[in-house]
Amino acid sequence: MSIVKIFSDSTSDLPQGWKETYDIGVVPLYVVFEDATYKDGVDITPEEVYRRVAAKGVLPKTAAPSPADFIAAFEPVISSGGDIVYISLSSDLSSTYQNALLAAGEFPEGRVQVVDSKTLCGGIALLVMKAARAAAQGQSAKDIAAMLEQCRDRVSTEFVVDTLDYLYMGGRCSGMTNFIGSLLKIRPVLRLIDGAIVPVSKIRGKKEKAVEQMLQHALVNAGHMDKELLIVVHTLAEEDAKFLEKALREQTTVDEIAVIHAGCVIGSHCGPATVGLMYIH
Repeated sequence: MSIVKIFSDSTSDLPQGWKETYDIGVVPLYVVFEDATYKDGVDITPEEVYRRVAAKGVLPKTAAPSPADFIAAFEPVISSGGDIVYISLSSDLSSTYQNALLAAGEFPEGRVQVVDSKTLCGGIALLVMKAARAAAQGQSAKDIAAMLEQCRDRVSTEFVVDTLDYLYMGGRCSGMTNFIGSLLKIRPVLRLIDGAIVPVSKIRGKKEKAVEQMLQHALVNAGHMDKELLIVVHTLAEEDAKFLEKALREQTTVDEIAVIHAGCVIGSHCGPATVGLMYIH
């Protein structure tokens, strides 16, 4: 039986320890400012992105890896006799999935399984870890892909942003919404539903109230959560992340609660001081 190597892209924001323990491959997206192009998580940090946005008042663009990028990443594994499962950023948010499919078509049929995560960030990381553990147990690439396609619709992804400015600059909320939200200090709790980011709660006042509301949304599902792993993700929101981690440890029976840092691509769309919560139910 062939060895199966798991790949994802940089928007999964996997901690370095997970990548090393399970030998997970990561294909970076690109962060593009006017004067230069950087590989997410390789050539630029989220902190540098925020500094440049604050200085210029303009968000960077983000770009998917090209089919050639995927071919270069996959080829050594296929040449050595291994098979691949690649788990992409949601196809509704990026052309990453389509480019990976094009790359897979350059290899013998079935050797590269491409799975659309239908989610982002920690939601992808949940699926990647499911896949990595299945591969370590000797499951085939085809079986792992089928398992992921059954799991992905059960991934819950919610987050709270500190400011609507990044969503506004990125075209994800109107100028009037941004103006009114700032004026009234409305803090939306955002959820990924069918590939679209939609507000599920609008909390007036302090950000902590919105974070608490997001926690309550999760606790409603506490009895149905997948027990393996729950992820708290943040962009320079350490205190919010610690609050969620503590509350979830006390009020759920999940085996592992991991706190991870969002990278440049996610941060450039949501901004600093964003915090999110992802689990499978």
